[in-house]
Amino acid sequence: MPERFICPGGTELYVVNTGDWRYQRPVTDEKKCRTCGACWILCPVQCRYEKENQFDTNLDFCKGCGLCAAECPALAIQMVNEER
Repeated sequence: MPERFICPGGTELYVVNTGDWRYQRPVTDEKKCRTCGACWILCPVQCRYEKENQFDTNLDFCKGCGLCAAECPALAIQMVNEER
């Protein structure tokens, strides 16, 4: 898993998750997923990981770019709006 980024904020350091500004998130349909790994390979921040014979997303680091959904050959990943 990726490490958290430490960013200076005035005179103090604070932790920033890259997923903090996301407005949409990927949702994987387990029945459609072929476990091909295309989403894992193409994710620019490597927030996709293998979990029990399928791929899941670490939402702390997902930016919501949608690249995984756009490149999924099985169309198993859909982007949904975040509810905040």
